[in-house]
Amino acid sequence: MKRLYIMGIGPGGAEFLTAQARAALQEAQVLCGYTVYVELVAPLCPGKEILTTPMTQELERCRMALRSAAEGRTTAMVCSGDAGVYGMAGPLLEMAPEYPEVEIEVVPGVTAALSGAAVLGAPLMHDFAVISLSDLLTPWELIEKRLRCAGEADFALCLYNPASRKRQGHLRRACEVLLETRSPETVCGWVRNIGREGQESRVLTLEELKEESLDMFTTVFIGNSSTKKIGGRMATPRGYGL
Repeated sequence: MKRLYIMGIGPGGAEFLTAQARAALQEAQVLCGYTVYVELVAPLCPGKEILTTPMTQELERCRMALRSAAEGRTTAMVCSGDAGVYGMAGPLLEMAPEYPEVEIEVVPGVTAALSGAAVLGAPLMHDFAVISLSDLLTPWELIEKRLRCAGEADFALCLYNPASRKRQGHLRRACEVLLETRSPETVCGWVRNIGREGQESRVLTLEELKEESLDMFTTVFIGNSSTKKIGGRMATPRGYGL
């Protein structure tokens, strides 16, 4: 059988792998993915063939995985978090018709919205939106429109890719957009290096968040109008009347 698993490994620590992901790793003959992510799981299943590409070569990575599976080797495409959330599941499935003989299975993982929320408490207990601030593939005008709509609808927000060396002002601008409809005292938080060595987090206000210097390894959480700070953690009420 020519099989390709597209799998999320969670934040990176072995304890975040689902049982389904572990089984796929063990079954796979070939591990494919971004170098850093493959290195996180390769020690868990030694002896596998390794295929990697550096950052920005996502499409080549997808074709590499599909070709490997088409050649009859069970292959696992490894992504951080969940493969279907800013991962490789989308482009792989778009390319899949070129390789009709390959059976593809998407294996879910723990995305940063969930693992980061757990560190901060319960910021996503009610309706929420996940938005990436990276304008590499999405025009900033569209990102800003989504931020404004989510802010007006009072969604709790999880922001991926808040900043990079080339995008130092995006988080500040996102906060300014949200401050059009939200209080400066809105409870917010961020988590850096979720589930990895050096993990750190902070709970702060939206006004304070605007001044933070964060990076691509940080996930940001912005509460809705009801989100509270309780014992140093974030909690968004569901409406149980407590």
